[in-house]
Amino acid sequence: MTPSPDPRSADPRAVLYGGDLDPDTALALTRAALNGVDDGELYLQYQASESFGFDDGRLKTADYSTSSGFGLRGVAGETTAFAHANELSAAAIRRAAETMRVLDPGQAAAPAPPRTNRHLYTGHDPIGLVPFADKVALCQTIDAAARARDPRVAQVSVGLSASWSVVEIVRADGFVATDVRPLVRLNIAIVAEHNGRRETGSFGMGGRYLYDRLFTEDQWQRGIDQALAQALINLDSVAAPAGEMPVLLGPGWPGILLHEAIGHGLEGDFNRKGTSAFAGRIGERVAAPGVTVVDDGSIADRRGSLSIDDEGTPTGRTVLIEDGILKGYMQDRLNARLMGVAPTGNGRRQSYAHAPMPRMTNTFMLGGSDYPGEMLARVKSGIFAKSFGGGQVDIVSGKFVFSCTEAYLIENGRLGAPIKGATLIGDGPSALTRVQAIGNDFALDEGIGVCGKGGQSVPAGVGQPSLLLDGLTVGGTQAR
Repeated sequence: MTPSPDPRSADPRAVLYGGDLDPDTALALTRAALNGVDDGELYLQYQASESFGFDDGRLKTADYSTSSGFGLRGVAGETTAFAHANELSAAAIRRAAETMRVLDPGQAAAPAPPRTNRHLYTGHDPIGLVPFADKVALCQTIDAAARARDPRVAQVSVGLSASWSVVEIVRADGFVATDVRPLVRLNIAIVAEHNGRRETGSFGMGGRYLYDRLFTEDQWQRGIDQALAQALINLDSVAAPAGEMPVLLGPGWPGILLHEAIGHGLEGDFNRKGTSAFAGRIGERVAAPGVTVVDDGSIADRRGSLSIDDEGTPTGRTVLIEDGILKGYMQDRLNARLMGVAPTGNGRRQSYAHAPMPRMTNTFMLGGSDYPGEMLARVKSGIFAKSFGGGQVDIVSGKFVFSCTEAYLIENGRLGAPIKGATLIGDGPSALTRVQAIGNDFALDEGIGVCGKGGQSVPAGVGQPSLLLDGLTVGGTQAR
């Protein structure tokens, strides 16, 4: 499928301006509202979103929506004033500017972010490039293909979604930056049934690109293969063991455990306030030798990537932990200024209605030199966790409980029966010190992550190689 030109791609800013608001007026209003404060910006946004839900052989839901608005933020010292409205007009921005009066004049205005002309993804709108009927037809094709694959398939669910967002950041010093952000996602869930037992398998993929990648047959066929294989494997699963034991984590998506249990503790706000387990430990050993953790929002087309963050700072590659030594934190502008360091391009917000805060982009552990087969052979008795579902994490302490959607017993260095009901329990800082081997099979996830913090959700990426951890607690129903 070859995308046809999108008329809005020639000037995507046109969706942000009209009526009594133009770029010059937006800059003038921002200067008047933020005069004398330390930092802040006017954040303009337009977003179009759609989603399809195909279940039981028919289209169940089809939603389309658009939203637009602005957020005006002023910062003085540690105090933030923020106002927003769901309209793009000069009159609304003037009303919001009244909120800025609560701020005391700043000592000195923070310098503007560095400029960049790079684009990490296309500016085309994925929604308008593919006819409605073609999207429904893809869901139908996936449903039929999955049902024809195996007689044990009892139910198929297909989810297809996309969004196209245009943001513009205007600062009082004259800095203006624009970013056009596409995002697509495909999810396939299959329920298999045999002898009265039903189990589920799922697979998803996506990123900051157009629908054409998801419509490629080898891609959605791969999604069916993965979801079906997981469902059929789970039909043969036995009760998970319980107790402390070695755990071998698979590559790619299992990095969600690293993201939740460790990544949030490396964000600047928690460390500035001293509430993170990693606060004040720069230069100290916090993980086993060989463990290197990176946040990189500059990887082309990735779900968690941004050409610029939501404050206008170009994203980049930030080394958080290097060979087990804590090197730095992820920073937005406010926390970086108060901690006396440079912003890292991690200032993110869910939408114009939210103020930015330090957030992860694509956070992952780098690969090592160990062969996964040899790592497996080292485990006398334990489990192999290939994929995860939901979990709960205490961001401050890093304590976590994660459920496995696909896992296996390990017996005498070999994979045994698949297991059901396994949960991994521990805390991130301790888990980092228990890494015994790091695989040479590093992989990023397929592009399905969503990160929550402070009531805000943003797309994020994760990744890791195979990891062998010694002495992780496994919650199950079967005594060892």
